[in-house]
Amino acid sequence: MSQSNTVGDLGVEAIEKIAGGKAKIMREIRKVIIGQDQVVEDVVTSFFAGGHCLITGVPGLAKTLLISSLGRAMDLKFRRVQFTPDLMPADITGTEILEEDSATRQRELKFRPGPIFTNILLADEINRTPPKTQAALLEAMQERQVTVSGRTYELDNPFFVLATQNPIEQEGTYPLPTVQQDRFMFHLLIDYLPKDQELEVVNQTTGARVEDIAVAMHGEELLEYQDIVRQTPVAEPILRYAVRLAGLSRPGGAEAPAFVKEFVSWGASIRASHYLILGAKARAILDGRPHVSVRDVQSVAYAVLRHRIVTNFRAESQGIDTEEIIRRLLETVSPPKSGL
Repeated sequence: MSQSNTVGDLGVEAIEKIAGGKAKIMREIRKVIIGQDQVVEDVVTSFFAGGHCLITGVPGLAKTLLISSLGRAMDLKFRRVQFTPDLMPADITGTEILEEDSATRQRELKFRPGPIFTNILLADEINRTPPKTQAALLEAMQERQVTVSGRTYELDNPFFVLATQNPIEQEGTYPLPTVQQDRFMFHLLIDYLPKDQELEVVNQTTGARVEDIAVAMHGEELLEYQDIVRQTPVAEPILRYAVRLAGLSRPGGAEAPAFVKEFVSWGASIRASHYLILGAKARAILDGRPHVSVRDVQSVAYAVLRHRIVTNFRAESQGIDTEEIIRRLLETVSPPKSGL
């Protein structure tokens, strides 16, 4: 099927402006972040798509620096919360306190907003806190609001949750439930840098000069660009490809490949299909293209699917992980010729 007049629908000028805005953001980020190209690209993509990110990596790989730098480059408020075993939901959402008016001596309950009332919330080591506190983020991530003592408070817009997990020292941690992981658009893996980039980092961080990040975009612009991303048309064969890619990961499906039925206990949700397309739209627009291709869907497949596919014991015993399942799915699902 042919697409509509995508350039006319969105406007060449708007698409070029978004691509230019991304280039400015990346230029500012590169002042302080060396390497990690895929992680930086994926986080920026999630911002333009309006989704949340789960980032897994060992300490000391500049996760906090990356996210705070993005906040400065986009002129967004940034708050960091260190998740600990004694953290309570009210420590995140806020609470009501009893205050006395100095003039009238009357007392009344007033709401004190928590750190979640920001544009970018870094939930550091989210698997260190109990499920009750983890769940406090669910309503905020999905509904962009929190409810305290029966009253609902709207969150700032734009609003992003970027949660980190430490893959080591798993004793005493609380793995995120599948339902909460599903709220994250992307699950990103951050690894050690190559030796030459690590040398560059050490040289930069031990020097006297500190790079200042300039504002490359404002929050109002980002909201406008998110609307343009959602308006980006997608040809029906591309939609079918994304839906089939997610659908074939479900072992209970009649068409599920043999390796999925053998090694997967739980496949990707419908939200995976949604984020495959939304992420592909953002990727296309950020590259300055008014249409979505199969390659755009494939470029976000690992980030979208790796936390939504649960392998079974048979897979673990044979050393087959989620990354391998996704790789086989991409090889198995034939892309439409018209989408290349």
